[in-house]
Amino acid sequence: MNSALIVVDMLNTYEHEDADTLTESVREALPSIEALIERARREDVPIVYVNDNYGDFAACRPELVRHALDGRAPELVEPIAPPDDVAFVVKARHSIFYQTQLEYLLRQQEIERIVLAGQVTEQCILYSALDGYVRHFAVGVPRDAVAAIHADLAAAALQMMERNMRADVSDSEACEL
Repeated sequence: MNSALIVVDMLNTYEHEDADTLTESVREALPSIEALIERARREDVPIVYVNDNYGDFAACRPELVRHALDGRAPELVEPIAPPDDVAFVVKARHSIFYQTQLEYLLRQQEIERIVLAGQVTEQCILYSALDGYVRHFAVGVPRDAVAAIHADLAAAALQMMERNMRADVSDSEACEL
């Protein structure tokens, strides 16, 4: 099954209400996210970054990267900043699919399975997994490569993805790319 690794919303300034809790979770998930990206590169698995535009509809990759690196936690952005040779999709809402060209991009590459890494488990990861599932993509979510704001909601979201969307929820080392 052809897979793609989707890195969700990792360009973040961490200058918002829940930032302290989220940055702690991102610090824990970052090594697994980095390892997945490196593994995808080694195994020639397509990588797609999908990131919120934070209401700036003129923003694209360079602006979003620069803005995130100028934020409160550049050490969480720099190791996984998207290189120029990977696809980059800008979104305006929670789902990576909602009014973006992502589905078209994946269908053009005959991708059948998406692996979601990034933030926030109980928000954008959950909604993206559901949207992928209803579009007939198989979904993988490495639990140690997603960051959360609310641990209890994240645990419930992972359980919902596994049970209701038949997502493969596993550790990143066991996650099939």
